[in-house]
Amino acid sequence: MWIRPIPKAIPQQYPIIALSPPYLCTTTKASSNEMEAAGTDSDGREFKSSQEMWREQVGDGGDDPKKSQWYREGVAYWEGVEASVDGVLGGFGQVNDADINGSEAFLNTLLHERFGDAGRNQHLVALDCGSGIGRITKNLLIRYFNEVDLLEPVSRFLDAARESLSQEHFVASDLHKATNFYCVPLQEFTPDAGRYNVIWIQWCIGHLTDEDFISFFKRAKVGLKPGGFFILKENIARNGFVLDKEDRSITRSDLYFKDLFRQSGLHLYKMKDQKGLPEELFAVKMYALTTEAPKKVHKTRSKMQANRPAIIK
Repeated sequence: MWIRPIPKAIPQQYPIIALSPPYLCTTTKASSNEMEAAGTDSDGREFKSSQEMWREQVGDGGDDPKKSQWYREGVAYWEGVEASVDGVLGGFGQVNDADINGSEAFLNTLLHERFGDAGRNQHLVALDCGSGIGRITKNLLIRYFNEVDLLEPVSRFLDAARESLSQEHFVASDLHKATNFYCVPLQEFTPDAGRYNVIWIQWCIGHLTDEDFISFFKRAKVGLKPGGFFILKENIARNGFVLDKEDRSITRSDLYFKDLFRQSGLHLYKMKDQKGLPEELFAVKMYALTTEAPKKVHKTRSKMQANRPAIIK
C-alpha cells in the first residue's frame, strides 16, 4: 500500500451507516453496526458492508486458500515495483519531504510528552513495519533511536534497505544504527517482548484483513517497553473503505480505524492530519496508540475565581 490518488471510479460520497457518538477507543467490544460501513472497490463496485467485501476476498479467513492468495498477490505486486523512493511511494516521490517533516513533528511531540528529556537519556529502540527500502528509517527514525529494526516481506526491498543503511553508504552516528532486518510479513510477525519504545507502522496495515489487523496489534503490544507506543500513519477514506484490487489492500475511514483500535485493546493517545500533500491524494492521518488509557485532565476554575462577583453590565 502506498500514498495514492483517490481512484477516479470512486464517487465523491458513498453511504455509510452512522455511528453513535461519542466514538472513543476503549477496550470494550465494538457493536456490529460499527463494522457495517459500506464501501467500494477501485472499479467503483459497491459493497454493503466490510464483512461482505472480506467474505468475497478472503473467504472464511483462517486457512482458507483465498486468504493465502490475498497475501500472496499483495507481495507479488510489490515485488514488481522499483526499489526506489519513487517506486515505494507509487510514483509520488516528491511528497517524501512533506511526509518526513510531518512525521518528525508528530514524533517530536510524542517523545517530549512520553519520555523524560524527550528520551535523550534513554537507549531508544524502534521497529519500522513495512519498511520497504528503509526510507523512513534513514530519513527519520535512525536520528531519534539508538537502534531501529526493519520489518519488510519483499526481500528485494529489504536488501536495498540493508545496503542503503550500511556504514559504506550511510552513517548516522556510532550510537544510532539499523540493527535487525526481518523479511517477514506483518501478519506473521511477533516482536521480542519489551524491546521497543516505538513501533512505527506506515502505509502497510491496509494489506491486513480486519482479523489479522487486530491479531497483529495484540501480539505487538508485548513488544513495547513500559511507556512505549505505536504510531500508525495511513491513507484515510472519506467513508467506509476503498478496496484496491491491484495491490490487494484496503483504505479504511477514520471511524473504521478507530473501531479496529478498540477491538485491539488500544487507546488513541493523539492524532494529527498530514499536511502538504497534493489534493488528488487520499488524506493521511497519524495516530499515536497506547496500551493504557490516557490520563484525563479536568480543567476547573479555582474556588476564588468561581466565587468572585461579576460586574453586571
